[in-house]
Amino acid sequence: MLSRFIYKNEQWRVWVVNASFKSMKSSFSIQNWRRRSIAACRQTSLKYLFPFLILISFVTVLLVDSFTPAITEGGRFSAIAQIPRQEIRGVWMTNNDFDTLKSRDKVHDAVSQLRRLNFNTIYPVVWNSGYVMYPSALAQRAGIQPFVYRGSDGHDILADLITQAHRQGLLVIPWFEFGFMAPPTSELALNYPDWFTQKRDGSQTSISAAGEVMWLNPFHPQVQQFITNLVLETITQYDADGIQFDDHTSLPYEFGYDKYTVALYTQETNNAPPSNPQDAEWVKWRADKITAFMVQLNQAVKQRKPQAIFSISPNYYDFAYKFQLQDWLTWMRQNIVDELIVQVYRPNLQSFIANISRPEIQEAQQIIPTGIGIMTGLRNNPVPMQQIKSQVRAVQERGLGVTFFYYESLWNDAQESLEERQAGFQNLFPSPALRARVE
Repeated sequence: MLSRFIYKNEQWRVWVVNASFKSMKSSFSIQNWRRRSIAACRQTSLKYLFPFLILISFVTVLLVDSFTPAITEGGRFSAIAQIPRQEIRGVWMTNNDFDTLKSRDKVHDAVSQLRRLNFNTIYPVVWNSGYVMYPSALAQRAGIQPFVYRGSDGHDILADLITQAHRQGLLVIPWFEFGFMAPPTSELALNYPDWFTQKRDGSQTSISAAGEVMWLNPFHPQVQQFITNLVLETITQYDADGIQFDDHTSLPYEFGYDKYTVALYTQETNNAPPSNPQDAEWVKWRADKITAFMVQLNQAVKQRKPQAIFSISPNYYDFAYKFQLQDWLTWMRQNIVDELIVQVYRPNLQSFIANISRPEIQEAQQIIPTGIGIMTGLRNNPVPMQQIKSQVRAVQERGLGVTFFYYESLWNDAQESLEERQAGFQNLFPSPALRARVE
């Protein structure tokens, strides 16, 4: 923007100087004393007006740069406020952070600490293991929520976190961690078996980082409506700044051989699904269906809360598309993604740098806030502070933001002392980078 201002400011300077020169030249060609006096007055006035013209030019440039043309339905253009692509400095809060989340005092301390360390965004989990992490009338009516997650004094955990974070100037973007995934023992899986898809051999589960899971059929209209309703409930029930979907808003490539999907594919293509689950056309058909759903979901979110940040946190693109049918690059190019955080959990620095240097990430950071997900440790696998520092440095050198997985592992279950860890994170972000809330 600065370069645009300099260029436009130079144009103003040329215009003003030319105007001044012409006025001076005219005054010398006029013999009449009265006219010379008037011209001199005008020239003097212009001299004093010059700083004001420069000020006007600066304000004009700011106004021009703060608005950008946006394509509306029907291809028409309209001007909308464009928020600068602010640096993401976030942290995910998972089920492992529940001991912190259920206590108002601990939440206060956590948010205050994150603010002191110059973080600016929190991504709290709200959908995990087939259950929501807040009081949900929708989940209760669906018969999938036999309990309600509440704080130690019976309070609403998510509402408390959002309130305290906003007081400290941090954004809160609830995170639908499990996406289309649910454990086979969940009420969702037990009560709605027709909503789940299967592999070609009829099996319905796969092994994930969360253990054995089943997969909701992302092509089934009732599943799509269920997920949409949960998302809309979250963003309307709470003063959240957006909503995030990760690598589980997808489908492992082996799945999609359930009766509903087979019939739909056969109806649309006049062919049965290929026996090879990695057949290029079969992969594309399923990926395109998930893309179509995400477009509809984005429209539903924006209709309910236009300024909500539609955030995604997938794996790197080649893996996401080929193995999870998640064509997030197309999502981005179709302008339904407001923020991208690519998970790159690699202990090897060379491999890490190769993944964060991919062209699709460079493409993304030209148009939306873009960050990299960095692992800060697991309970049985601590990550040394030196590794975290090296990765954050590589990310920052490329002009990217960062989000850490997950909050408790920032300080606990680490090789270093609490003081060393906190000092290390303080050095990562020496100055604030607050993100503006858009009401």
